Amino acid sequence: MKIIAMIPARYAATRFPFKLMKQLGTKTVIRHTYDNTVATGLFAEVYVVTDSELIFNEIVKNGGKAIMSVQQHESGSDRIAEAVENIDADVVLNVQGDEPFVKKEPVNNLLKVFEDKQVQVASVMKKITNQSLLHNPNYVKVVTDKNKNALYFSRSPIPYLRDEKLAADYYEHIGVYAFQKKALMRFAKWPASKLEQYEKLEQLRYLENGVAIRMVETSEETVKIDVPEDLAAAEKYLLNFKNF
Repeated sequence: MKIIAMIPARYAATRFPFKLMKQLGTKTVIRHTYDNTVATGLFAEVYVVTDSELIFNEIVKNGGKAIMSVQQHESGSDRIAEAVENIDADVVLNVQGDEPFVKKEPVNNLLKVFEDKQVQVASVMKKITNQSLLHNPNYVKVVTDKNKNALYFSRSPIPYLRDEKLAADYYEHIGVYAFQKKALMRFAKWPASKLEQYEKLEQLRYLENGVAIRMVETSEETVKIDVPEDLAAAEKYLLNFKNF
């Protein structure tokens, strides 16, 4: 399989504008994401896909590869689909631009599931140990069936614990996706689905169109940058970060 990585990078984020160009240590956030993705050694090519000349120039002037989006897009997957249409690839990894601490082992585990030819889309989840995250809408939750295929994603706590005497495991959806290229191209032709619009979660478009998403569990800690306070946490995490 030819596997490539695409990093959608929108400049004007709602909760934290211009966050990808914020300084994190000696590099911008988006450069950390790009460099750490390349450093895994798992990809034939790595590209940043952006609507911003600032981000495009930030990557290219530092020796990276970037593609300017032609159209406006509602989701990162739509942006990637436009970019990869004429690129030779079997599997495409979507790395979120605001998750700079990409590590080799969890990404490799994610890509391995495509040895099962039935898998069209896959993503990553992590057991939630900090209960305060359950009601934080910036942390997306996921529930799965017995085969580890996603049943639903939500910004609300799922499942709802009706009987408080029972103990439930809750999982956070880590925003790294991998797709068969043909599945991604179909996704881009579908209109945004109702659940996708309600939750503002693009992966729900797959579920509403009957495409299973295989979830891979990880125990790796990660830091994403959604709001300004997250940048301080990322600075601390950077001090001991290793890419393997």
